[in-house]
Amino acid sequence: MEPRRATVRDLRRRNRSTLLSTLFFEGPLSRYELGQRTGLSAATVSNVVGEMIDDGLVVEAGLVESDGGRPRVLLRVSPGYGSVIGVDVGETGVKMELFDLSMTRLAAVDRALPPPQPDPALVGPLIAAGLTELLGQAGVDEADVLGVGIGVPGTVEQGEKVRVHAQAIGWDGIALADLVRECGVGAPLFVENGAKTQGQAEMWFGAGRGARHAVIALIGSGVGATVITDGTTYRGSTSSAGEWGHTTLMFGGRLCRCGARGCLEAYVGAEGILDRFRKARGGRAIPRPDEQSQLDFLLASTDRSATAAAVVEETVGYLGAGIANLVNLFNPERIVLGGWAGLALGTLLLPDIRRATAAHALRHAYEQTSIELCQLGPDAVAVGAATLPVEALLNLGSDPRERRPARRSVTPASVT
Repeated sequence: MEPRRATVRDLRRRNRSTLLSTLFFEGPLSRYELGQRTGLSAATVSNVVGEMIDDGLVVEAGLVESDGGRPRVLLRVSPGYGSVIGVDVGETGVKMELFDLSMTRLAAVDRALPPPQPDPALVGPLIAAGLTELLGQAGVDEADVLGVGIGVPGTVEQGEKVRVHAQAIGWDGIALADLVRECGVGAPLFVENGAKTQGQAEMWFGAGRGARHAVIALIGSGVGATVITDGTTYRGSTSSAGEWGHTTLMFGGRLCRCGARGCLEAYVGAEGILDRFRKARGGRAIPRPDEQSQLDFLLASTDRSATAAAVVEETVGYLGAGIANLVNLFNPERIVLGGWAGLALGTLLLPDIRRATAAHALRHAYEQTSIELCQLGPDAVAVGAATLPVEALLNLGSDPRERRPARRSVTPASVT
């Protein structure tokens, strides 16, 4: 079959997408600077920018002096054009955040989920109620919402019906977007793996910015990763790439929540770390009410407890071996460690984690890699989820409320 020829309309959409992406990531910029950075002609820039101003998508943002001529008008994407919402569905709760189009946070809501596995029948109504609360806090009408991004644990099968496969928490082909729509949410919905939304957030705004080859690692109750190759998220044939937590660290080792033995997640995920600590304490409970406070207790106990110190030392070794596998497999220029448990470990132990990685990685590959902490903190998954409707806007150059776009990844480094 012959490839479809690009039409004038396709070209105009591509130019609009290029200019809008450049303004979003690099603005405010003048029309002259837009032409210089995109390679588009002055006439094309003027025409397309004029259309976007008429649509309310781009606004003027002051003046800048030019060399010997009239001051140039600066342009930026209009923060008030619309709002976006990011939802982080975790294993113990749901975090929801509302942003304007400059990604300024306007409101936030956190809701707990009953452990140990979140019931998808509860998640849909919880998200819908949270969205209503967000809009009320910020005084935003639902009609002004460009889209709602939802980051979830597990693999997300993209298609006509988006399904979530999260074996470790008992979700098998859950059509989460449908469950949310059934609760009355009319805004466009975008569902993606939480590690991938964190990865996109860090690539756009955080520790991954400017890197062409990176791995963004998420360590919470479970473990995942986003692999960026040549500026693009690697998804695999069915979008399940990045399940780093279910690579085998030890043959015949500890039982993982996925049902296999020896998975990395069973050793460095918070649930696995705390289970090892309880067993090392002879089965005694950890004196805190939830995983995050229990991990904090473990880390704070290393100075006075040989048992705690040994568990943490082992965890650093396991994590170093797991990161070394990423170094050897993908040869990234940067590895970013995130997730609430990853930040808790990395904030205290990053030099030790680097040394453990160096001990297991190929020397030359390790020397080309930096290991950094996530800059966006525990909100990274929700921020990344909110970028999904923004990504649709940038890819299309038009409002995602008009149609559901084909999915692909955009990073600042790939904008030309």
